[in-house]
Amino acid sequence: MTVLSEITFEIMRGEIVALVGSNGAGKTTTLRALSRVISSQGRIFFNGRDLARLTSDQVFSLGLVQVPEGRQLFDQMTVEDNLLMGAYCRKQREEIAADLQQVYQFFPILKERRLQIAGSLSGGEQQMCAIARGLMARPQLLMIDEMSLGLAPIVVDLLIDKLAEVRKNGVTVLLVEQDIFSAFHVADRGYVLETGRIVRTGSASELAQDPEVRRAYLGI
Repeated sequence: MTVLSEITFEIMRGEIVALVGSNGAGKTTTLRALSRVISSQGRIFFNGRDLARLTSDQVFSLGLVQVPEGRQLFDQMTVEDNLLMGAYCRKQREEIAADLQQVYQFFPILKERRLQIAGSLSGGEQQMCAIARGLMARPQLLMIDEMSLGLAPIVVDLLIDKLAEVRKNGVTVLLVEQDIFSAFHVADRGYVLETGRIVRTGSASELAQDPEVRRAYLGI
């Protein structure tokens, strides 16, 4: 069964790019193909390197890091141990320790909760932990799948603001979302995916004002 067909898009260094679409459009499949969790036809280039024959671990070590839908934390481990799992490929202990303190500054609530079992966190705190775990890998491209899923609007707004800070720190972001309002609020550019095909592309502001997009996803 073919889920994606003729998908072509690009992400430039330093951008936040939104990939939006309804449930079942193929968004998560796209991320899994980029991460090489699943095989795919076609060509995928990251920093000029063809990823087609690489494993998911090799892609991860190159700096392409995915924050999965549903957070997928290690529920019975502490917050800090979850964060350290993000750095499992790294060897420099001093750098890891420094990055841990940096993500604690980024998400102060995680420092307060660092010895707490991750599964006991609120949904918003778990999403912060998942993003922070991704940052511990020192990503060049951070891919976040359905960041807003199940979260209160005030928490989503906080996380959106944090993504802008992530970009300021030199990390490129691919944000995959059903919530197009939140995605286009922070993104530079966007792609609209429907039934495995990209049907719209443009700047985030253009897509947010596109009558077809507004009708399909905002009911306006």
